[in-house]
Amino acid sequence: MSAIQVAVCGALGKMGREVVKTVLADADLTLSGAVDSNAAHVQNPDAQPLFESLDTLLASVKPRVCVDFTHPASVFQNTMTLIEAGVHPVIGTTGLTSDQLQQIEAALLAQNLAGMVIPNFAIGAVLMMKFAKEAARYLDHAEIIEMHHNQKADAPSGTAIKTAELMRDSQARFGNTNAAEHETIAGARGATATADIHIHSIRLPGYVASQEVLLGSPGQILSIRHDTIDRTCFMPGVALCCKKVVTLPPGLVYGLEHIL
Repeated sequence: MSAIQVAVCGALGKMGREVVKTVLADADLTLSGAVDSNAAHVQNPDAQPLFESLDTLLASVKPRVCVDFTHPASVFQNTMTLIEAGVHPVIGTTGLTSDQLQQIEAALLAQNLAGMVIPNFAIGAVLMMKFAKEAARYLDHAEIIEMHHNQKADAPSGTAIKTAELMRDSQARFGNTNAAEHETIAGARGATATADIHIHSIRLPGYVASQEVLLGSPGQILSIRHDTIDRTCFMPGVALCCKKVVTLPPGLVYGLEHIL
């Protein structure tokens, strides 16, 4: 079987560089091209086809899969462009709205194509979400604290939103016995997510990506935490998705847990 042709959007960013190295090192994958808006201002680090725009790349090469680690402002249009071109999207960029996810799924089905939106590629993060969903069956007071580097553009993180959605599947509403609240400073209690779960976003240099789910009941607190120490932890999940997406039936896969 021939290697899968993979393109990378956001190839000069921290995550993009790791994806490029991963694709180059995997015998089952071939880097067909890379895209980054800063391509004209840097030396090509891997001597691979490097383009300033996705449209330019697609006019020159035809990958089967494209991994996107760009920016919340561009990821939706990138994804729709890939689908229209018949390329399987594997999206790691967070910030897509529920309406955009629905539009992406409709476009994939119309093109008879499979695609993936993966809030977190780390197996430890997937387990953290799985454990939080299970714990939410028994503890109906919960909050989420997510911590990322200070260059992350969106808040809350896609992982935090996905975690809250999974917990909602186990418990319709959290914090039923909380006292009525009044914020003397707006936002002090964080953002209120689905099922009234509060999410608190921290942005500081030094973090890569961390998340803690706190669940409480009288006399006890359960803490479920995952810390990303290095971006290499995401790469086995990225490689798996690149190989798996070309075998799936048409539609959208949202979350790594569905293909493990």
